[in-house]
Amino acid sequence: MNAPWSPTRSAGLRDPFVAYVCDDSAADAIRPVAVEMGWSPEKVVRGGLRAAIQNLAVAASPNILLVDLSETTDPLNEINGLAEVCEPGTVVIATGQTNDVRLYRDLVASGIQDYLLKPFHPDQLRDAFTQAQAVFNAPKTAEQSVERPHLMMAVLGARGGVGASTVAASLAWLFGEKDKRSTALLDLDVHFGTDALALDLEPGRGLTDAIENPSRIDGLFLERALVRVNDKLAVLSAEAPINQPLMTDGSAFFQLQEEIRTGFECTVIDLPRHMLVQHPMLVQDLNSVVLVTEITLAAARDCIRFLAWLKTHAPNASVILVANKVPASGVPELSRKDFEASIERKIDFVVAYDQKLAAQAAKLGKPVAEAGKGGKVALALNGLAGRLIAASSNGADKDAPADAGKSLLGKIGELKAKLAKPSKA
Repeated sequence: MNAPWSPTRSAGLRDPFVAYVCDDSAADAIRPVAVEMGWSPEKVVRGGLRAAIQNLAVAASPNILLVDLSETTDPLNEINGLAEVCEPGTVVIATGQTNDVRLYRDLVASGIQDYLLKPFHPDQLRDAFTQAQAVFNAPKTAEQSVERPHLMMAVLGARGGVGASTVAASLAWLFGEKDKRSTALLDLDVHFGTDALALDLEPGRGLTDAIENPSRIDGLFLERALVRVNDKLAVLSAEAPINQPLMTDGSAFFQLQEEIRTGFECTVIDLPRHMLVQHPMLVQDLNSVVLVTEITLAAARDCIRFLAWLKTHAPNASVILVANKVPASGVPELSRKDFEASIERKIDFVVAYDQKLAAQAAKLGKPVAEAGKGGKVALALNGLAGRLIAASSNGADKDAPADAGKSLLGKIGELKAKLAKPSKA
């Protein structure tokens, strides 16, 4: 109701009108007006707000919904339960016996279209229903927006602890905040994912339910499973018990990708490395892959392996290499020059390590790009986000150097030999 309207649900599959009322006199007053509007009188039923919540939890919401609050002791709090089960786009009219202008204002602020005082007058109902119909039929924001190609990308860490999830959360926030694109962040580390934690959210059970029951996945399931950060960003993640392995053939992940593509302009997948081994099809339709690395010998080895693997399994994706947590001072394990020589391509973006900013972002429950606005880290992430948006429009990045054909062991051996040479004064 008060959530952003989504074009994923077909209005033709929903009832035009349903009313849940607490007494027969209210039902008798509504039915003839409903017939005048072309609606079925059988859609005026007894039950009130609680019955509406129970029924809509398992059924599609109508275009226009009337709920009676007469038997509700705490209408403002209980109306939130309706918002959790009511599809975006539904126009809700509330009714009751409490004549209180503060209640009316609070209900309207919560997303209710109108509040009608009982007993009803036919003209009062006609006006309310006509206005609700006009609101429902009005051009939606999604219909007025400029069509843009969907951006589906994955963030992959070359090694554990390189900060791939930090980068993923920041990119998802930037796509929504800076580019005003509706964005879904999909954290596929089902047991140990940190994207919801980084955004100060409770992950919910949506992702685990989807994996256990792939047949349930559709637009309505997704709308209820996603946890919203703001009106442009939603997160799907999990904290599955570590003694509960989730057995899946990967079909749930593919279906989630398809549903998100339908309902959002951007998909950011926080992709754990082990998922590539089990489910390589996850990268087939990606526009871009952000490979996050550190500048170390082990990371160089794994970057070489990932770049070769992606070239085979995601040939149409733009692969962008990001060196993260790069210290501003001290002696690094490898120089950037030696690292780039070993993997035979340039690093596209360097994100400095800022311990104070990382601690502040964690304390505030905000992505690093938001917590450090205007700083060097945020500027690098903004540049990365811009590059990804451009890649989604222009196709894959073909500027990456081609593999020269040397074996992995040969490349690592050359790098070790360089490191073994005494440095010149």
